[in-house]
Amino acid sequence: MAFELPALPYAKDALEPHMSANTFDFHHGKHHNTYVVNLNGLLDGSDLAGKSLEEIIMATAGDSSKAGMFNNAAQVWNHTFFWNSMKPNGGGAPSGDLAAKIDADFGSLDAFKDAFKQAGATQFGSGWAWLVVGDGGKLEVVKTPNAENPMTQGKTPLLTCDVWEHAYYLDYQNRRPDFLAAFLDNLVNWDFAAENLANAG
Repeated sequence: MAFELPALPYAKDALEPHMSANTFDFHHGKHHNTYVVNLNGLLDGSDLAGKSLEEIIMATAGDSSKAGMFNNAAQVWNHTFFWNSMKPNGGGAPSGDLAAKIDADFGSLDAFKDAFKQAGATQFGSGWAWLVVGDGGKLEVVKTPNAENPMTQGKTPLLTCDVWEHAYYLDYQNRRPDFLAAFLDNLVNWDFAAENLANAG
């Protein structure tokens, strides 16, 4: 079965004014779709055809001969995860186990936000900022370049923010820190992160 471009979990104008329908036209409709098309082309006739995205990512990570397959598979996965990391009227504060774990592992929600914004703002070039369950079950903020995904290092992603320029340039131009602040204050889907944390256990 070929992979298909997943539908957005909300209308493309549902995150305005923080992320515009125009951005989604390009980011979801063009960029994400291109990764899907490229991946299907690379998988055609390969021994990984029919595998899940996660299986393809883990099987091709670090293999320079399969870099194209890894990059496209990981970007399909990362983008789908990113769309779900946001919701209309998002932001605010987490609750329950996730809130307690953020307080325990970062000291406070504000300290987490500072670490996340710092990771996203200092990722040189293209990449991603992540909240993950890392070593010993502790929450960590990590950044990855290009298509890289923390799952290849044994970490479990809970949330991500895309800091490739195409994620924010139409709305924020060169102001990546403003985009990261808008993501955390107005877009982040804490319910999605809490669900991922529960499943990680």
